[in-house]
Amino acid sequence: MNSQGLWKERFLGYSQEMQKYLRYIFNGHLMFVMVIGLGGLGFYYSEWVKTLTADFPAAWIMAIVLGFFLTRSPIMTFLKEADVVFLLPLETKLRMYFKQSILLSAMMQGFILIIVYIVFLPMYTKVTELDSAYSLFLIILLLAVKYLNIHIHWYTLKYTETSVIKVDFFIRLLVNIVLLYLVFAKASQLGVILCLLLGGLFIYYRNATIKKGVKWERLIELEGKRMMSFYRIANLFTDVPKLRGKVARRKWLDWLFTFIPYRQSSTYTFLYARTMLRANDYVGLLVRLTVIGSFVLLTFPSIIASILVTILFLYMTGIQILPVWKQHELKIWVSLYPLPAKLRETAVIQLVSSFLLFEAIVFAFVLLIAGNWQGASASFLASIVFLLIFRGYSAKKIRSF
Repeated sequence: MNSQGLWKERFLGYSQEMQKYLRYIFNGHLMFVMVIGLGGLGFYYSEWVKTLTADFPAAWIMAIVLGFFLTRSPIMTFLKEADVVFLLPLETKLRMYFKQSILLSAMMQGFILIIVYIVFLPMYTKVTELDSAYSLFLIILLLAVKYLNIHIHWYTLKYTETSVIKVDFFIRLLVNIVLLYLVFAKASQLGVILCLLLGGLFIYYRNATIKKGVKWERLIELEGKRMMSFYRIANLFTDVPKLRGKVARRKWLDWLFTFIPYRQSSTYTFLYARTMLRANDYVGLLVRLTVIGSFVLLTFPSIIASILVTILFLYMTGIQILPVWKQHELKIWVSLYPLPAKLRETAVIQLVSSFLLFEAIVFAFVLLIAGNWQGASASFLASIVFLLIFRGYSAKKIRSF
């Protein structure tokens, strides 16, 4: 077994898979809208930074956000379902394979970490004096701590108990946040103690798992989830045959179906409502983008920024939910319903609009709690106008699927 040759083969296959779909993504209209939106947010971010004072908690904000990026350390193993059978007997010869996977994961996540750090840099330098030497020290520290976190996470994946992974994540998150706060607050001497604590965790887990084998089923499951996340994004621009959804019962949401009238014309509404609420692709997407959008709205209090952020996140949510139209296209029994085909299109558009209306209400409510009633009003009015326009766009988009 040439583990290095196997890794190169898997990596090349992964790269080709990415390139195939990235062509559609970077040529798509969603990327164009995101670039415009990010450009607008960048402008308002620079204007907002100018208003900061020395007592602004920049160190805590950076510590929490970057601490999360440090702690979350997925590993790109490129494993496939059949590997649990064919590679299991060769596990002892795959050490170099997994080392290369860890190294690649550290490099890619380190790159993202540096980008996030650079985004926060204007805010940090506004409230704190920062010379180039200390900034370079921070970058090196972030990369070193990231490398430790990835190795610790790799060792915990060898435990059978999932509770070990959860407890480890919580401990590392807490340690990383406090460590970064001390460093950003320029209390580096205390930060050294936490670095030693991370080093101690690394040594402990390495010694504790030295005789433990790889948990193939878990690694294959995690790799599958990682690829499905990318395929869901690519599915916005082209059909992805490998995309598989995950369904959850969610009995606690059944009360929402009482709002759907019990009549024949509501058949498609009931069907797609069940689909959207039970599939993780849609509920999870709505929750994630709503939470992220709410934090962005709190960051940029101006009225124009509130309108821009609201429209951007509503568009990102709507365009990613619309593919629910294709969810049942291969099921022949849906085509046998004795109902006009127009009802199916209407039901999907109404449900997508309901999802977006919920998101718009949350955005307005968040701004109201923050005391920005003008931004809340402008955000909600912009949402209503956007929903009216998006309904017409949705009809054209559905017919093009």
